[in-house]
Amino acid sequence: MTLTEQLVAHVRGLTYESLPQEAREMARHVFLDGVGVTLAGATEPLGLGRLVTEYARESAGALQASVIGGGFKTSMTEAAFANGTMAHALDFDNTWYPMNHPTSPTLPTILAVAEHFGIPGRDCVTALVAAFEVQSRLRMASTGLHTGVGFHKPGTTGLMGAVAAGVHLFGLDERQAAMAFGTAGSRAGSLSLNTGTMTKSSHSGHAARMGLESALLAAKGWTATEDVFGPGGYFDTLLGEQQEPHLLVENFASPLRMLEPGVGFKKHPSNYFTHRPIDAALAIRSNPAFLPAQVESVTVTFPELHYVDRPFPESGLDGKFSVQYTTALALLDGRVTIDSFTNERRFAPDIEALLPKVRIEYDPTISKEFLYLHVIVTVRLSDGTEISERVDKLTGMPGVPLTAEQRMEKFSTCASRVLDEEAVIQLADLLQRIDELPDVRSLMDLARSDGSVHRRDAAAAS
Repeated sequence: MTLTEQLVAHVRGLTYESLPQEAREMARHVFLDGVGVTLAGATEPLGLGRLVTEYARESAGALQASVIGGGFKTSMTEAAFANGTMAHALDFDNTWYPMNHPTSPTLPTILAVAEHFGIPGRDCVTALVAAFEVQSRLRMASTGLHTGVGFHKPGTTGLMGAVAAGVHLFGLDERQAAMAFGTAGSRAGSLSLNTGTMTKSSHSGHAARMGLESALLAAKGWTATEDVFGPGGYFDTLLGEQQEPHLLVENFASPLRMLEPGVGFKKHPSNYFTHRPIDAALAIRSNPAFLPAQVESVTVTFPELHYVDRPFPESGLDGKFSVQYTTALALLDGRVTIDSFTNERRFAPDIEALLPKVRIEYDPTISKEFLYLHVIVTVRLSDGTEISERVDKLTGMPGVPLTAEQRMEKFSTCASRVLDEEAVIQLADLLQRIDELPDVRSLMDLARSDGSVHRRDAAAAS
């Protein structure tokens, strides 16, 4: 069997009945978190949610699937694009190890197809687990796909996760599934160079849309290469010699990567590598000896990951990828929220005064692998006092789960930016028992809302 044939067999072999209860439970958490951050993404401070919603409305085709928070339906592919983009707009969507964004390129595909065709929730759970497993295996095999440089992962591995979801939702046979993966091979790619701009989040939207399109075309008889993961295909083209293709199928789903090492759920709406400095800075701020007005210097001892070294981010959105800015925010505000990344906050006088005092000091002895790295933040005050905090593990990272209360608090905070309190409660209830639902249409009716958030945003922008 070719490598692609082996992958297809593994993907098609996953069933709801075969999933451990722990995987079903994790999938419910992912649905809750994913829909929550998508709703919040509709309110992204620089207007990203409004712009992509306007685009989807102006490009509207058949009324098949809901644009979350948009108040309208469009074609499945356009809904997947808009919702995938909003799901990643805040960089608040979950991640895992090896580093990837597994939800924003895949959940929108699943919801769009399931809403249009009335697919049961349990099938959505199976599709999500399959999408996660394929992304993780592909990420493991893509040893040359480095964080922050070259290709951004949602447009490469995320795309193939969306195809895997489509294989389940459309019930593709072996040949159709191979054609879907092959078609997606000609749609793979997204440049990390766009990090800090609106385009970065569209990588997830593009992956969701193109993965859905690839599966939909294959279901209709579309043809492509039969072995996209074989010689001269995906790995050779994107990664050169830095690849271990056998890891794509070796020990597939044994155990499920969704469970081991698990999924990371973010506490802060920013790049995951900024979270340890944020937590260290928050600990320093809670120290009674800390006085913001007396800060003379701030040093962040950090692994050699240069793409989050942005001393003076160009916008609030760019600030999500700046260790310096997020550390300054935590020290000054005692919290980092969605609204910490407005242009107004980025260029406020107190931020402008503190940013030049924050510097990164690279330590080559610190691992660059997310699960194993640590950071140290040291603040020196004008009276000579030094306060230092080290952070190794983050609450919410794989293996250190958020509590049920923390997950619900995050969802409520995100969803309430668009929905009223009653709708937030109803939506949370449906998401937490999604595999019991006969279909997801009632869920999507709530998530679609009435579009008022975008009307308010458009009025403010005009």
